[in-house]
Amino acid sequence: MKLNLKYSVVIILFTTQAALSQINPTEKYPDLFEAVQMEEIFQDQKRFVDCPAKVDPDSVKRAYAELKDQSHFKLKDFVGHYFDTLQHDTTAMLQHIHYLWNNLTKQPKSHKQYSSLISLPHAYIVPGGRFKEIYYWDSYFTMLGLQEDNQVEMIQNMVDNFEYLILNYGHIPNGNRTYYLSRSQPPFFALMVQLLAETLNDETILVHYLSAIEKEYTYWMTGEKVVKVEGGHLNRYWDELNTPRPESFKHDVVLFEEAGRDSSMYRDIRSAAESGWDFSTRWFEDGKHMKTIVTTNFLPVDLNCLLYKLESTISQAYELNMELRKANDYAERAENRKNLILKYCWDEQANFFVDYNFKTASFSKQHTLAGMFPLYFNLATKKQAELVKDKIEANFLKPGGVVTTLVEGAGQQWDYPNAWAPLQWVAYRGLQKYGYDDLAKQIAKRWINLNIKVYFETGKMMEKYDVVDLSRRGGGGEYETQDGFGWTNGVFLKLWSETKE
Repeated sequence: MKLNLKYSVVIILFTTQAALSQINPTEKYPDLFEAVQMEEIFQDQKRFVDCPAKVDPDSVKRAYAELKDQSHFKLKDFVGHYFDTLQHDTTAMLQHIHYLWNNLTKQPKSHKQYSSLISLPHAYIVPGGRFKEIYYWDSYFTMLGLQEDNQVEMIQNMVDNFEYLILNYGHIPNGNRTYYLSRSQPPFFALMVQLLAETLNDETILVHYLSAIEKEYTYWMTGEKVVKVEGGHLNRYWDELNTPRPESFKHDVVLFEEAGRDSSMYRDIRSAAESGWDFSTRWFEDGKHMKTIVTTNFLPVDLNCLLYKLESTISQAYELNMELRKANDYAERAENRKNLILKYCWDEQANFFVDYNFKTASFSKQHTLAGMFPLYFNLATKKQAELVKDKIEANFLKPGGVVTTLVEGAGQQWDYPNAWAPLQWVAYRGLQKYGYDDLAKQIAKRWINLNIKVYFETGKMMEKYDVVDLSRRGGGGEYETQDGFGWTNGVFLKLWSETKE
């Protein structure tokens, strides 16, 4: 038999190179290996021995020997720096999320008699954990993932359920519980309808739901939710009641007694719940303590951007229906609101979009990710968008994504160091709309990697995450961090789809 020298050389070279690249961690860096395993840096002991080093293993061994006895040395940080700890087969994670849709689905027949749960005509997705009912603004971000999974029927069901609530109760409550009927949540229904229209490739869907969309608009434009300002009207969050929340009764009563304020404080607490940011120093008069909560004093930038979108959607639907006079009317309302947002929510000194305190006629000193909504809805000028981008990059961007606020130590869950899926999406898409694709992708990748890391450590998708110290879990607030989790699953799937290479 004639020997093929050419292929023999190739085989020898390949075998030699493969052997050089393969290591046994117990032999290559035994001291480091033992320390990592004995200190249980990973719950699963197999994790570390499967992690490839990012650099030459001899360099890792030398670095460990030099640094391990220094006072500031943290083994977990060292491992994260020198090893690729995110080398996971995400197939299992994606399958887990796909399975969770079934686990988080509630059927109408599951509604029990004599319950506070408001019956809905169709199946729906709940967030998970202690949240066993549908939640308004959560559902839009859940739908982003349902769209990726081609769960068209469920998107349709949820939109129809919200239409049912509007037509029967005049608005979409915080959640489908009787004790939530005194308030709504950030008005995302118009975006849900547009998402359904996009999914079905049928813009006439907007006309089909026009009556419900306009009825929700009437709810937001009635009573104390509307505040007159120079040049028109803007909106605030406003719960109809000024009593303790049934779902957090003792918490509210104790806080009320400590604060020594009148009963309007209960409305400010409830109105913060309507904002979805319950709770955050964003709503505190002193920027630190919840007993100073004054939610109803603020004209929130995100709420008014959402109402701009609501007005624009109604205009679009009337145009499709050839009712041009009404289309022009709502287009003018939207344009006027845009001008008022730019007037009352753009702080030229801070170069950032903020809430406006109409009681003190001043800009809020709190800088939060709500300031990304004008970019998300294309309301900002190019110069404003550039300044916002710079601030996001300099102050909000952290190892795991973008942090909610810049206020540390207040103990509220919608504050530093926590981050939430919906705001990652708003920041990501808002930056994209102004051409800042690199920063947008960086935020998405950091958030995705954190979701993956926590999933493979816990087997769970969380409602919120600590994006500053990736070894900690998100915390703060009135209850333990929940898992499930509807909007985290939805945003993860959407970002994963858009950024995978």
